[in-house]
Amino acid sequence: MSTDKIKVMIVDDSALVRQVVSQALAREPGIEVIATASDPLFALEKMKAQWPDVLVIDIEMPRMDGISFLRKVMSEHPTPVVVCSSLAESGAQATFDALAAGAVSIITKPKAGLKNFLEDSANDIVNAVRAAARANVRLLTKPHVSPSPGSYSLAAPPPLPLRAKNTADVILPAGSAGPLVRTTEQVIAIGTSTGGTQALEAVLTRLPATCLGIVVVQHMPEKFTAMFAERLNSLCKIEVREAKNGDRVTPGRALIAPGGKHMLLKRSGAQYIVDVVDGPLVNRHKPSVDVLFRSVARFAGGNALGIIMTGMGDDGARGLKEMHEAGAHTVAQDEASCVVFGMPKEAIKLGAADQVVALDRIPEAISIFCRSAG
Repeated sequence: MSTDKIKVMIVDDSALVRQVVSQALAREPGIEVIATASDPLFALEKMKAQWPDVLVIDIEMPRMDGISFLRKVMSEHPTPVVVCSSLAESGAQATFDALAAGAVSIITKPKAGLKNFLEDSANDIVNAVRAAARANVRLLTKPHVSPSPGSYSLAAPPPLPLRAKNTADVILPAGSAGPLVRTTEQVIAIGTSTGGTQALEAVLTRLPATCLGIVVVQHMPEKFTAMFAERLNSLCKIEVREAKNGDRVTPGRALIAPGGKHMLLKRSGAQYIVDVVDGPLVNRHKPSVDVLFRSVARFAGGNALGIIMTGMGDDGARGLKEMHEAGAHTVAQDEASCVVFGMPKEAIKLGAADQVVALDRIPEAISIFCRSAG
């Protein structure tokens, strides 16, 4: 970037939304709204004079829809894009089309009540823009990656916390699990955020149907995780589905934590199951990677493989450290292959990772762990 400020352009056919989003961003000293436009064609003209660091766009717009605009931008001049649309909740397929085209994140634009929007959603917009500005968007446009949700992050933590962060203690207090039935069952736990949906596809599609059971937290709100799991299930040899309370973790199955809930690994005799529970945000997320990883450390110990991948913030770093200390093998994705090198970086700084590997080497790390389990 040419300045310290993040230069943002807002493209939306609603003048009121352009005004409200501009006001939300203008409050931040590190962000500058350089232009607004009522449709993509006007935006392209303005972008000839000054190209933004981040685009905030709607999906439904006149003359050119937002997804076509996104594809054009990503093919000609890859730029971080945050989609801000009322379709984000009701039109999940359109949302995933935007993610597949290379959007860094999606936030929900209010259908009504814009007077309350700044108070209710300003932090989401600011955090999404900050996360997008740090994203390596060229990794979202590589031709070898098949069309799929590109990445998802609603609430990357801001540089200065606006409110205290809860730790995993609010869901699963630190402490010993107590005596457990002896088991040789092993499990793989994966945590990721911004850039993670694409990274998960790259990993899970390369795993054989005989792979050990997998539990996954991908930062994503409710209403999206079920469709995301269905998408992966159609592409993978293993079964992929949104987790339900009491689901067994079995070979050949990956369980995705449902948006808006925390997921914990538990033991039922010698078998692993998942608990899906409500509760406060942890590290400003629900589901939280730290919650999952702490439960895996407690109930699987050395019978687990922990993997932390691309994502903004530090959720999962402490949990991976707990897994490491409990005897699990731990892996962090390297900086070069991360869309956002946040969560893995923090885990590495804590000494939580036994290995630091590129995204395309993670399936191999999983295969080695599975062979050692056999």
